[in-house]
Amino acid sequence: MDTFLKTGVSRRAVLGAGVMGAAILAMPNILRAQDKSLKVGVYGGYFKDSFDKNIFPEFTKATGIAIESVAEPTGEAWLVQLEQAAKAGAAPADVSMMSQVAMLKGQTTKLWTPLDLAKIPNSKNLIDRFVNKYPDGSVAGIGAVSWYITLVTNTDVYKEAPTSWAVFWDKANADKLGLLALVSNSFLLEVTAKTFFGGTNALDTEEGLLKAFDKLAEVKPNVRLWYRDEAQFEQSLKSGEIPMGQYYHDVTGLAASEGHPVRSTFPKEGGVQDSGCWALSRASKKADEAHIFIDYMSQPAIQATLSRKVGTSPTVKRELLDLSDKEFAAVSSDIEPIIPRYDLYTTKSDWLNQKWTELIVG
Repeated sequence: MDTFLKTGVSRRAVLGAGVMGAAILAMPNILRAQDKSLKVGVYGGYFKDSFDKNIFPEFTKATGIAIESVAEPTGEAWLVQLEQAAKAGAAPADVSMMSQVAMLKGQTTKLWTPLDLAKIPNSKNLIDRFVNKYPDGSVAGIGAVSWYITLVTNTDVYKEAPTSWAVFWDKANADKLGLLALVSNSFLLEVTAKTFFGGTNALDTEEGLLKAFDKLAEVKPNVRLWYRDEAQFEQSLKSGEIPMGQYYHDVTGLAASEGHPVRSTFPKEGGVQDSGCWALSRASKKADEAHIFIDYMSQPAIQATLSRKVGTSPTVKRELLDLSDKEFAAVSSDIEPIIPRYDLYTTKSDWLNQKWTELIVG
């Protein structure tokens, strides 16, 4: 997730009303009120703060269901915690926002309770790709939010906005690029496939993957920084020291609105659209509340609020939103996106990481 969405991720909220335990048992009416609650896992820091302020209180007002938000660690750590807890019949969160790779990994152990779309009527508003399905067609998760990685440039150095990802390969840009350091978060194989090989289905075979690796390797002389620390690249982009690269559209837009000489461009091949899903732990006893929550979050009005207040891109169809063209452009684009090949990062993870180290960042 973005820098400003990830800040403070390690801060874990201490949840639990242990001291209330004895009192609740003696008071059945409070127990019923307690029952109408839901623990929701979201990325920590800015992201969680925005949900706590702008989304969850309105949900409680509308439904009477209290939300306890849990700050999730990013990456696979939360998936591991949910898996281990589910084996013990516990759920650190009932519903969690999960990455697409984590969704696929959780599917293999049936970690996600299948969702009943009849109880999520607003699911009809979603763009099809944001309904995450098990191999048997049952629904594992529902698109919560999405975000874009785009082609970013320093406007002092590049007066004209580039129009294609192919500019990364241009010899004129030697030693000028900042690119994400991991095969699984840069999605540069997909960018290469879409730009030079007709689309990401070129990555269906090992031969196709190797072709993409070879083509991507041609970019190496142009790369100044393979970054893991997003803040480091952001500073270098603002200063013009590393004047071009890939970065998060919303964060770049925020920096531009603060007067920094940076721009985010959706290339003609599309920006890379990544996303997170709402998924229900199989250990949760709150399936009814979870369905109400996911339905609420799938309303166009709520997706528009998220775009305005949190900077995420909507998972529902554009024509259902009341976002102005300017508001929509701040978070998204009508250009068909490049969708990451999440399947590859679950089935060929070790091989991809090895080749990435060998051929690209080594």
